Amino acid sequence: MTEILIRFAIGGLIVSCFALIGDLFKPKSFGGLFGAAPSVAIASLGLTYLKDGAEYVSTEARSMILGAIALAVYAQLVCWLLMRRRMKALPATLVSMPAWFAVAFGCWFLLLR
Repeated sequence: MTEILIRFAIGGLIVSCFALIGDLFKPKSFGGLFGAAPSVAIASLGLTYLKDGAEYVSTEARSMILGAIALAVYAQLVCWLLMRRRMKALPATLVSMPAWFAVAFGCWFLLLR
């Protein structure tokens, strides 16, 4: 329970910092872009470092990076289907999910296994 409270506090602090940075720059969507995932990742990595050490954190960080790459491929494919193929949102996201999984598991198979 204590770990959850610490993660909540650290994550909230980092979200606030990113929101402040986002307010300083344009467009204002930067605040939302940097507010969620990076703050949770930083809080999780910090607590994991304290609990399990640097070697475990390095594995977790590499996994997060590869997951972000897979998400970027998925998002790019969804955008392409929406903008170029004029698909509706639900079919575009459903059709793109296998690509997300293929990139994620392909990266894991090639780099982390």
